[in-house]
Amino acid sequence: MEVTTHPARIVGPVAYRGGTGRRQKIPLGPCLVETVDGQSIEVVWGARGERSALLPLEEVAAARHLGHLVLLD
Repeated sequence: MEVTTHPARIVGPVAYRGGTGRRQKIPLGPCLVETVDGQSIEVVWGARGERSALLPLEEVAAARHLGHLVLLD
């Protein structure tokens, strides 16, 4: 299993499904984007990385294309 981590920043609306099934927005600010074997993408945020969401590849690509998710490396 290969994990690739990128420092990133949320600068616009990026939504995910919370534990209740409702769509919520990842807060603006710094985050990490972790890709596992090029198949799944997890966005991690919070002061100590205490929050995370697994997002479909298509949603991450759309957020990057719109400029809402910016990779910093």
